Amino acid sequence: MTATLNMVVSTLRQAQDTTLRQAQDTTLRHGSGTVNSTTVMQTFGTAPFFYMTINAKQLEFILDNTPSTQNIMLMGKHGIGKSRILEAYFSSKGQKVVTLFLGQMSDPGDLIGLPEKNEKTGKTDFMLPYWFPTDGAPIVLFLDELNRARPEVLQTIMDLTLNRKLAGKSLPEGSRIISAVNNGNEYQLTDLDPALVSRFNIYEFAPSVEDWILWAENSSLDKRVIDFIKENPEYLDSFDNGESENLERTPDRRSWERVSEILRKFPSICLELKPLVAGIIGSEATAAFFDFAQSEKEFSVKNMLTGDFSKIEAQIREFDISRITQLNNSVFKFIEAFADNKDGKESEKIADNLNRYFDLLRLISREYQMHFISLCSAQIYPKTLLFITEHCDSLYSKILGAIS
Repeated sequence: MTATLNMVVSTLRQAQDTTLRQAQDTTLRHGSGTVNSTTVMQTFGTAPFFYMTINAKQLEFILDNTPSTQNIMLMGKHGIGKSRILEAYFSSKGQKVVTLFLGQMSDPGDLIGLPEKNEKTGKTDFMLPYWFPTDGAPIVLFLDELNRARPEVLQTIMDLTLNRKLAGKSLPEGSRIISAVNNGNEYQLTDLDPALVSRFNIYEFAPSVEDWILWAENSSLDKRVIDFIKENPEYLDSFDNGESENLERTPDRRSWERVSEILRKFPSICLELKPLVAGIIGSEATAAFFDFAQSEKEFSVKNMLTGDFSKIEAQIREFDISRITQLNNSVFKFIEAFADNKDGKESEKIADNLNRYFDLLRLISREYQMHFISLCSAQIYPKTLLFITEHCDSLYSKILGAIS
């Protein structure tokens, strides 16, 4: 811990001076929103391409302003809601979305239809595939798992993306083509031809925690799941690094939806549910969720930071070091996930309660306070550190004073 504390002063000062790497980020502004995106590189085959990271709100802005003649490619991990968000967006505009899972197609015939002899011309034609529109209405063709498709299927895609044609038959005027590719070490992927990639506008799609929470609340997911993700956002998406066994479960957005569906039948969470939930989100996330569900009956980090601190002060005094350590981590996680989305008044309230919490830790035990300080890391909690330097001048000074 000593080594960590020795770095806190320089870390905090660096955060204040550089505003936590914001100068390295590409900033887009539209309307009243600010989009902070870091440009990164992804390799398709041997050619490098740069892409922009976007969330759900930014994706809607892109869809609103991209002509239907331009193709869009979304990169991202599985289970983050690409198809669901696209279907909801275009359905609201009265457009049909046709989803083709290219990774499941064994040959081009699955995409373009089966060949048949034209009795009039004596030439070979292709029967229209089941999905091809025959009413002349434009569609949104969503090519999922593009980089899991067989090379022979990808060759068929080339003409489709350039000329909007399949086996000589044109898609209706105004149709869109959107593809999705999986990135990460956990997938068996096919290198994409740079000529194919160049026909797409490419974005890394990484919907934020706030995007999911808004959707989950609008979709009436179980409140216990939503509250858990609010305070433990790192469990929303898989933390698998690709080195674990294929059947080892980790959470993703789809799996939390399944957990919510099961929990609806149970007004209280019982231990009998634990193995059932573990089969959906894995043992680590399940243990964290059940611990949270138990502690939530008594205490809420959100209420501590946004409510009346005096009402829970006595309760915190009774916590042992294990509970304080967990609480400190939860405080940093909460601010990290939601610091960008608080209005001025709410930010002031959080800053005031955070300052009061730090003072309380000092009164209870210096060890508790020093653990709080040890979490001040620009690598782990950059937004929390920025929040402290921008909104908590008094706390910032106290942290420096405690370790000087």
